[in-house]
Amino acid sequence: MDTLKSLDTAEPVTPAEPVTPAEPVTPAEPVTPAELVTPAGSLAEPVTPAASLAGAPPAKDFGSASVPRHLARGAIGFGLIIGSIALVPVAGPVTLLAAPLALIAFRGCPTCWMVGLAQTVSRGRLERQCVDGVCSLTKAHPEGHGPKGSR
Repeated sequence: MDTLKSLDTAEPVTPAEPVTPAEPVTPAEPVTPAELVTPAGSLAEPVTPAASLAGAPPAKDFGSASVPRHLARGAIGFGLIIGSIALVPVAGPVTLLAAPLALIAFRGCPTCWMVGLAQTVSRGRLERQCVDGVCSLTKAHPEGHGPKGSR
């Protein structure tokens, strides 16, 4: 009852001040990629995509030193995942703690392992060549031998 009496004697709520809309924002002028790379007033040439790739750090390598070593990592990773799930009825949910250990064997996820397998198999067989801003994969030349006509 005290609560109802306090509600009846409460002061009325005054409405808040109306909110005025902000000033409209005008869109900026479009920026070209050359302006992003070259400072204003600079005499330097804009950086092209091919030139920016030359100084870029190499991509992450998920490959192994050899195919058998990579397959062993995969067997350990998949074994940990399958074993942790299969042993839940026998040993309880504690066995699921073994599944994150597979991430160490995979160097990430199973997809990372698959990318690493492709890298390991193709290592030394393919190389990336960039000419005039166009990059392509070509067969690697044996060590000490360049392309035909470069000797």
